[in-house]
Amino acid sequence: MSALLSLFASLVERLAELLQPLFATTATAAAIVLFTLLVRLAIHPLSRASARGQKARTRIAPQLAALRKKHAKNPERLRKAMTELHAREKVSPFAGILPALLQAPAFLLMYHLFAGDRMTGHTLFAAPLGDHWADALAHGGVLGQAGVVYLVLFALVAAVATFTYRRTKRQLAAQPLDLGQPTPGAGAIAKVMPLLSFATLVTVAVVPLAAALYVVTSTAWAAVERALLFREEKSPQAVATRA
Repeated sequence: MSALLSLFASLVERLAELLQPLFATTATAAAIVLFTLLVRLAIHPLSRASARGQKARTRIAPQLAALRKKHAKNPERLRKAMTELHAREKVSPFAGILPALLQAPAFLLMYHLFAGDRMTGHTLFAAPLGDHWADALAHGGVLGQAGVVYLVLFALVAAVATFTYRRTKRQLAAQPLDLGQPTPGAGAIAKVMPLLSFATLVTVAVVPLAAALYVVTSTAWAAVERALLFREEKSPQAVATRA
């Protein structure tokens, strides 16, 4: 782990050196943002595959509902029929989690790198990258120099979370979780799921500022990426309306 952190620290420092002429004292923070964008760009093909899988799952949802109704009293036959349907339609029920899983190591490295003393002295304006929101509150309060940095981050996260919340609500309205079948807890999940986008606010408040930068950048990328990947969903309805 120590060797990996050293390698990661060298990478961040090298990026910061390249960005120094443009960003001066905030070069390390800019390097974190750039690193995050590179990670998201690297896994973008998987995100596209995940989006295709989600669209395919939406397409076969009526068939799944029919299978649940047909084999309601035979769970083993239902599992087999659902597996056969997924294989026939080339749909993986687990494809959507791959992008998140592949991001986890990068986030953990960022967290451990700045949680220790390897990168002390690096700041985002007046806020040290290894500090937490509690540190900013203890040194200047909410409107102190470091506190204002966090207020800007919270505002960005809130804006992205609101956008994601509204989009998720629309998607759930168009594609209910129960798919016409009684599903235990589906109503509660449908109410809670859109609110999960605001959980990022808690993450930003409790992790080191460097990790918070990673989270904010990644969350913003994800919101824009999903909006672009799923923008064509409205096309058939729009065409039908114009016709």
